[in-house]
Amino acid sequence: MTKRTTNVRNLVQIAMCAAVAAVLMYFEFPLPFIAPPFYELDLSEVPVLIGTFSMGPVAGVVIELVKVLLKLLIKGTSTAYVGDFANFLMGCCFILPAGIIYKMNRTKKGALIGSAAGTLAMALAGLVFNALVLIPFYSKLYGLPLDVIIGMGTEINGMINGIWSFVLICVAPFNIIKGIVVSAITFLVYKRVRVIIH
Repeated sequence: MTKRTTNVRNLVQIAMCAAVAAVLMYFEFPLPFIAPPFYELDLSEVPVLIGTFSMGPVAGVVIELVKVLLKLLIKGTSTAYVGDFANFLMGCCFILPAGIIYKMNRTKKGALIGSAAGTLAMALAGLVFNALVLIPFYSKLYGLPLDVIIGMGTEINGMINGIWSFVLICVAPFNIIKGIVVSAITFLVYKRVRVIIH
């Protein structure tokens, strides 16, 4: 198989994974026992992670970017692009460690360690980004006092009394659950989908 054929095939696979991911972004559901309802879980990272495992971490970042751009083209933004940038950033924090580790060790164990590392990286990055950028931005954008947002977390867990306890108790577990769910589904479907991709 020529290099040009391989490149064309990879482009098609990247486009296919990104299109499926963009569609999955529309199917969101909250985890009200963990975080306020404006944090919604979607499974759009599943095709991104599949593409990352199949074609490598660079392809994964491209899929993540195209996914977000497709969503913006179809639906637009309601967050002045900050939420969309956050989606891209958190997705990259998840798939890059997973893809790099799996590329070095292309076994089930490598995929498991990679997915765990990606989940941890996404949770840690989510802590910082939400506390310093995302939540203060949403507070200003929607004219919603920070105390009101924190109060939504306090209703779920009485230990929440500030921005850092909010992200530690609500946001971090939310991202950990997301990473586990996405990884588990990817593990279940990867072998079947890999036949189609390759």
